[in-house]
Amino acid sequence: MAKIAPSILSADFCELGRDIQRVSTADWLHVDVMDGMFVPNISIGVPVVASIRRHTYMFLDVHLMVEKPVRYVDAFARAGADLLTVHLEADMPPQIREALRAMEAAGVKKGIALRPITSAEAVLPYLELGVDLVLVMTVEPGFGGQKFMADQLPKLQAIRRYIDRYRPGCELEVDGGVGLSNARQVEEAGASVLVAGSAVYGAADPAAAIAALRG
Repeated sequence: MAKIAPSILSADFCELGRDIQRVSTADWLHVDVMDGMFVPNISIGVPVVASIRRHTYMFLDVHLMVEKPVRYVDAFARAGADLLTVHLEADMPPQIREALRAMEAAGVKKGIALRPITSAEAVLPYLELGVDLVLVMTVEPGFGGQKFMADQLPKLQAIRRYIDRYRPGCELEVDGGVGLSNARQVEEAGASVLVAGSAVYGAADPAAAIAALRG
């Protein structure tokens, strides 16, 4: 059974504390950090993550959609992130490896993310480095509410095979347009964590939506 990670990008930021409590039955809380450079949108930063940490015991899955993410690893770790995910496209490989080393030194779990254009094979050097999570984007990163890109399913299946061979136990997360219409398909392709924004926060009963996504 896949873990469910509601994305607060779809929450009401004026009622963020309330909206976090509304999804407290989920496994993780997904926090999208955008810098307006790696992606065109700007979302939240370190102070908001620190505030979230003070108000919930949920596992904080912090997705850094920022350029040169090594600059921010320590700050988000200190703010209370449990896992940090950086995009392979956000810097050169030596700096991505440095970001992963910084995560390990800070005591947080290590994740890498791939945009739709990035091939499955790109994860291989990082599986050898012991990442804890691979995130496959099934929309272009930067905005919530986009349509799921089904053409990413073969990449998801390929990465699942790589994980099973080289890094068993690594989580495989999918983010982008995931809902009841495709959750089982995504899970069957190998996902172990489903990020859901609109599918949870757009429901009349978020807890029921979370239960339905679990199947």
